[in-house]
Amino acid sequence: MGGAKTKILLIEDSGFMRIYISDLLQTDMSLDVVATATNGLDGVEKVRKFKPDVVITDMVMPEQDGLYVVKELMKDDPRPIILLSSLDRTDQKIFDALKEGAFDFIDKPKDRQSRSYPKLINMVKEAAMVDYLKMRQRVKGRNTSPHTFNANLNYDIIVIGASTGGPSALEALIEQLPSNLSVPVLIAQHMPGRFIESFATRMAESTKLNISVVHNGASLMQNHIYMAPGNTNMRIERSPSGSPVTKFVDDKYKEYNDPSVDCLFESVGQVYGKRAIGVILTGMGKDGTLGLQKIKEMGGLTIAQDEATSIVYGMPKSAFTSGAATHQIALLEIPSFIISAL
Repeated sequence: MGGAKTKILLIEDSGFMRIYISDLLQTDMSLDVVATATNGLDGVEKVRKFKPDVVITDMVMPEQDGLYVVKELMKDDPRPIILLSSLDRTDQKIFDALKEGAFDFIDKPKDRQSRSYPKLINMVKEAAMVDYLKMRQRVKGRNTSPHTFNANLNYDIIVIGASTGGPSALEALIEQLPSNLSVPVLIAQHMPGRFIESFATRMAESTKLNISVVHNGASLMQNHIYMAPGNTNMRIERSPSGSPVTKFVDDKYKEYNDPSVDCLFESVGQVYGKRAIGVILTGMGKDGTLGLQKIKEMGGLTIAQDEATSIVYGMPKSAFTSGAATHQIALLEIPSFIISAL
């Protein structure tokens, strides 16, 4: 006899999509779609009736949308919520929902041959294991003041990797960095490429630092935060003049690609050596462990988010238990730790 099945409630206004997604999920014998709803209002009522382990909701629906679902459930009935999105890449509702506590999002399939869509099954299984009360955590206030740094810094770059739960964690971290941060910050966030640009724009509202999606061959400047694009792997290399520049590459890595945290971190370790700070935040899988190990081997400072504040303790756990991360720190304590280390 197998264990109890993961109970799922699906909220989707399209009849075709309700059938397609329900059929897809129930190809896995450990999953059970216990109910469906056609809009946000109906969905919230059914969640309270059926008490599913995981909620999957479309973002755009009549009679209240997916953002309404997240806000209502996180107030008094929190649980993992996966978002289905066909929104334009400039729409901020996805990131509003993630900040309110949604677990993760996935593009809505365009047809039955969508190759990426079986990823939803794995996402549901990961979500079912999460302590969903963590998703109600809120970060209040932001740091807009300059910091007094020593004339000679100990490090020349900060590099951050994140996956599931990363968008809200990154916002919380970035908004606590001082406005006069004098080293570049590189971020590899697992996210569909079409949303990276709008996510960078959103984060720019939380800080006085310059934030942009980096282009191939860019020189790295202090007081800047660079987001890796979502359609390629990226390395840091030395230009003929000796200055660090970005380089998009076709190299493939075992754990994740486009962008690979391992790819970025390994190159940062090679180029910056002991002058690098590497940080692994919440996320599924093990991406970043090998790259963080390279930074540590070269003498750099290595950090992993702790279990208590990670939505998904996969990537941080791998980094810490393997020894790649020297320090394990709560999310809201990471910015001050980095600043003191600089």
